[in-house]
Amino acid sequence: MDRRNALKLGITALAGLYLSPLLGRTQIFSASILEGGIFEPTWDSLSKYQVPDWFRDAKFGMWAHWGPQCEPEAGDWYARGMYQEDSWQYKYHVEKYGHPSKFGFKDVINIWKADNWNPEELVNLYKDSGARYFMAMANHHDNLDLYDSTYQPNWNSTKIGPKKDIIAGWEKAARKAGLPFAVSVHAAHAWSWFETSQRSDKKGPLAGVSYDGKLTKADGIGTWWEGLDPQELYAQNHPLSEGSLDNSKIHSQWDWGNGVAKPSEAYMENFHGRTIELIDKYNPDLVYFDDTALPLWPVSDAGLRIAAHLYNRSLKKNKKVQTVVTGKILNEQQRKAMVWDIEKGQSNSIEPLPWQTDTCIGNWHYDRRVYTDKRYKSAKTVIHTLIDVVSKNGNLMLNIPVRGDGSIDELERQIVVEIGIWMKANGKSIYGTRPWKIFGEGPQQQSAEELKAQGFNEGKGKPYTSEDIRFAQKNKILYATVMSWPENGIAAIKSLGKASKYRSEKIAEIRLVSTGEKLKFKQHEEFLEVYFPNHRPAASYANVLEII
Repeated sequence: MDRRNALKLGITALAGLYLSPLLGRTQIFSASILEGGIFEPTWDSLSKYQVPDWFRDAKFGMWAHWGPQCEPEAGDWYARGMYQEDSWQYKYHVEKYGHPSKFGFKDVINIWKADNWNPEELVNLYKDSGARYFMAMANHHDNLDLYDSTYQPNWNSTKIGPKKDIIAGWEKAARKAGLPFAVSVHAAHAWSWFETSQRSDKKGPLAGVSYDGKLTKADGIGTWWEGLDPQELYAQNHPLSEGSLDNSKIHSQWDWGNGVAKPSEAYMENFHGRTIELIDKYNPDLVYFDDTALPLWPVSDAGLRIAAHLYNRSLKKNKKVQTVVTGKILNEQQRKAMVWDIEKGQSNSIEPLPWQTDTCIGNWHYDRRVYTDKRYKSAKTVIHTLIDVVSKNGNLMLNIPVRGDGSIDELERQIVVEIGIWMKANGKSIYGTRPWKIFGEGPQQQSAEELKAQGFNEGKGKPYTSEDIRFAQKNKILYATVMSWPENGIAAIKSLGKASKYRSEKIAEIRLVSTGEKLKFKQHEEFLEVYFPNHRPAASYANVLEII
């Protein structure tokens, strides 16, 4: 089935949903969609959306992609990988915690205490480094809500693990710092993502002994989790998806097609209620969905209802919509309805509508191996990515992986500080800018890998050199960033030669933004020649020229 054309709900079908007894408390929240708001839960209606200026001007955000899967410090998708026999995470788990039939992910949550978490200190560090908005993870595919959740009443961070309202802590810190606050929501996929927890070993002394993914409340007598129902967390009381034993199949089923087990109505409506409550209780300025288009689309319109609620709520409060929703792999109509997010990837051209890329300096979840092997992205790589993305009408959301205890390590901290050095000197070329006539020139763009589907094309081109230029403009000022310090002391910009079709006005003055120094230049027919000073400023791997 084509997911773009599936689930064409009419008025009658929608009315049936609103009257469904499955909705419970969700029904109350959903009423705002129909009462006075201009946005209805359809793609046509949501296409009236316009991206707010604060998001377009901010350009750079930082993200704490942090939850219980960071406690083992063993990388991404741990709660799934620990149930994959022969995987490195399974072996790590057995050695560190024991067999997943006896110590499952619910038990990892229980030992996660977040004792060194200081949200105000971290948010202030990120703000000082140049971030203009901050995002915290509200839940991941592991299905634990990191806030006081009525719809996930037992498996949330206020009741188990840290016994803290993580989202409340992050929100308070962001508001105090004067930063827009964003949340990321990933839990729609727990239904199929956690299917590995239904498995058992195929070999060894515990072959055939089920992992803990099928346990129920009745099995908890005499354990630390007595009285809790693991199915409220794992959501595995259902048949496996087609090809579930193929660990790679989850990716092709991400859009709820290709044989994935369809979630129950109760599951989908519970997700809707959880997310509406998150919005109403913590007032996020941006909601990031780790989904194709919107959560549970096209098997449910829950995501459409959530987006309509968020927009209408903001419209009522601010007289115009000041909130943002992001999603992935969007068609043309969907890109009008929300902000297109490209994971670990970059567009190859100036996009007509604002977009965002999200990436991280290590793995999404904290991975001790990245620290030990010193494999973090450098500040230089981050800044080059930011400049390129901004030149193409985009924003960069950067994750700094947080350790299980709530701290970041000293290598990460140094990278954040170094990012701040460049941003303090050159931020005027980033914040509040808009694309120029072209995004840039130079050999790097010719080698960059074409963007496909969700993204994942970052770092595939040649390294940037002083021949690579990226443009942005603000208040009739053109910013041209030379992406490396020219060794011969001269930068040549072809797009600004006298004969260039992009040149429109005579150049009166050129300054090096980082120092304010006025530079000598000569405009030839074929290129503009700019003479750099003898001394290099700090962070000279990207050098912004202010051209008046």
